[in-house]
Amino acid sequence: MSPPRSVGEGRRASGPLRRRTAYTGGVVTTDWQTDLRRRGYRLTPQRQLVLEAVDKLEHATPDDILNEVRRTAGSVNISTVYRTLELLEELGLVSHAHLGHGAPTYHLAARHHHLHLVCRDCGEVIEADASVATDFTEQLRQTFGFDTDLKHFAIYGRCGDCTAAAEAADSAKSGSSPGQHPTEESAGRP
Repeated sequence: MSPPRSVGEGRRASGPLRRRTAYTGGVVTTDWQTDLRRRGYRLTPQRQLVLEAVDKLEHATPDDILNEVRRTAGSVNISTVYRTLELLEELGLVSHAHLGHGAPTYHLAARHHHLHLVCRDCGEVIEADASVATDFTEQLRQTFGFDTDLKHFAIYGRCGDCTAAAEAADSAKSGSSPGQHPTEESAGRP
């Protein structure tokens, strides 16, 4: 795997796992239990498994989360995952984003606010710190009085690897060197 790329303070969603929890045989060593109790809820085994799956998978659909949860608790069904995600989002513990035409993806809300840069070619999701959009959001506020919620924001384009591959393919087709515009090559020809 190649090293994580950064955009602002971003990192690849598929990059190194930054765990906020450790499972120690039934003892929760995070503040999830405290967060839930403070709001009048218990940290049930199903909620814990869903939170751990969201933490581990980082940007995962409910089906992905279900598959991860079923590694430990095979009897959990998809409706339990959806209900749990809905509650955890209401409580501010998880957040979702729409990164394509399919189901939303979920990640821990406690992580920094970030944008999702989604490669249309390979599907990679790169996290970029929300601060890279400060000028854009300020312009929206000044022009439209619109206060943005960047937690659900995804920008589609092409990642660096796919851009380089496309440029190399274009260069090979035209016979020019990578990075050299085809008209530059032929500029000196009669």
